Amino acid sequence: MVEDDLGDWSLGRLLSTAARHVERDWNAYLSGRGLTHAGLLALHTLVDGPRSQRQLAAASQVEEQTMARVVERLVRTGHVTRERDPADRRRLQVRLTEDGRAAYTAITAGGVADDLVTGPLADPDAFRAELVRLVRAARRGG
Repeated sequence: MVEDDLGDWSLGRLLSTAARHVERDWNAYLSGRGLTHAGLLALHTLVDGPRSQRQLAAASQVEEQTMARVVERLVRTGHVTRERDPADRRRLQVRLTEDGRAAYTAITAGGVADDLVTGPLADPDAFRAELVRLVRAARRGG
């Protein structure tokens, strides 16, 4: 493919392609830290305190079965623990460990997620504003 061909692409195709490239780089960055994007979403939710897997799934907008696998991986990597809920011994709570909190803080404070996008942009603030408008319009249904 010749790079000049990109000028003929629709905006939707360009946006989708750019998103896939950013997602690939973001996933590689997270993987190097023992995390996935879904795992990072779970850590984000747990910063405010322990949650059940059901609550984590709802907050991350994934199925409970998917969150069970995410939590299992986070337990193996030492980012979270699962403990019995003192108020209801039948239920397990997922709790952020100090390692999990440190990993979350390092990733979010570093600005890497933004840097992956803004590096090549001429006007990152204008791009962000347009993306916000696009996402809001899409949420409203057009």
